[in-house]
Amino acid sequence: MDPSRRGVLGAGLYSVALTIPDWPDVIGRFDRLKTNPHTRIGMAEVEAVIAMTERISEIDDQFGGRTARPMAAAFMVNNIVPHLKATAADDVRKAMLSAAADHLYLTGYMAVDERLDLLGQAYYTKALELALAAGDHLTYCTTLRGMSVQAVELGHGAAALRYANAAAAASPEAGPRMRAFLAGQQAHALAQTGDRTGALAKLHEAEVSMEQAESKAKAHGSYDPASLSYHVAQVNYELGDREGAIRALQHSEKVRPTVYRRARVRHLAMLAEWQLEGGRLEEAVQNWNLALDDYPHVQSGRADDRFHAMLSASRSHRRNPHVRGLLERAHPMAGGRQHGNTLNPFPAKTSSRNARGWRA
Repeated sequence: MDPSRRGVLGAGLYSVALTIPDWPDVIGRFDRLKTNPHTRIGMAEVEAVIAMTERISEIDDQFGGRTARPMAAAFMVNNIVPHLKATAADDVRKAMLSAAADHLYLTGYMAVDERLDLLGQAYYTKALELALAAGDHLTYCTTLRGMSVQAVELGHGAAALRYANAAAAASPEAGPRMRAFLAGQQAHALAQTGDRTGALAKLHEAEVSMEQAESKAKAHGSYDPASLSYHVAQVNYELGDREGAIRALQHSEKVRPTVYRRARVRHLAMLAEWQLEGGRLEEAVQNWNLALDDYPHVQSGRADDRFHAMLSASRSHRRNPHVRGLLERAHPMAGGRQHGNTLNPFPAKTSSRNARGWRA
């Protein structure tokens, strides 16, 4: 059972006027949360929530949001909500709120991956509330950044920039990897709004911060050079440098860990689209075929968007034998797949992430 499906009929619409919750409202709300005096939790329950979120994230990266999100939603209803109502020491309660916020952020990301954008926003907003109640600036900033990624995918550059700037403002003492993580997203949003100077400045800031971060010990699952190269590609493409965008995206895919199957499908398809725009038909077909190697394993609305973009872009070249072979291979894969979300009135672009907590 997927508890969040109750509101699925309106889940595809996206709101550009989403309000970011503020601290006093959230703190008061969670102070009034009723607790169950007959249930008590400790750090073991917190660790179980963290571990479950990690496992679901791994499934999501491999198989997509439609596969993983029902597990996350059910776990939230059946396990996390009772934990939030249980009696606990203050440190345990804050840790549980933080773990729940991270789980909600992941669930929201998976809803966005399904192209259930309004549902994703609802999860994101609740994740912000729990992160604030826990005093968890990392999850709060990461969630705002996820909201910016969603907005920029849908072509709402101004909203994307607002969320990215809010994330950066909320993390004044961030380390170099987090600064790179946030500045890269600011650069993408600025480029989409047409601010070339601002976008390039933020991209340089991200590159400098990444150099500082890479000189230190690497953290598993953190924002990495592949993610930065992806942002370089997006900024270049938004600013009209298609060939620079292609080179950057090729580098991103070269250094990206192979475990991120959905990202590979989407980025190879995006690369092919850009190559076709530049008249590089055979290279485009080669990358589309590579994307099709993994596409049947990924249940993702955003991957579906790229698949249907491939069909649309390549049909005018179907007399080419390479394209004809591609379309013949793709045809059986279209069965049972929806074209994104028919309730979503906004054209989906592309974005990715490379691990839970550092969505690119």
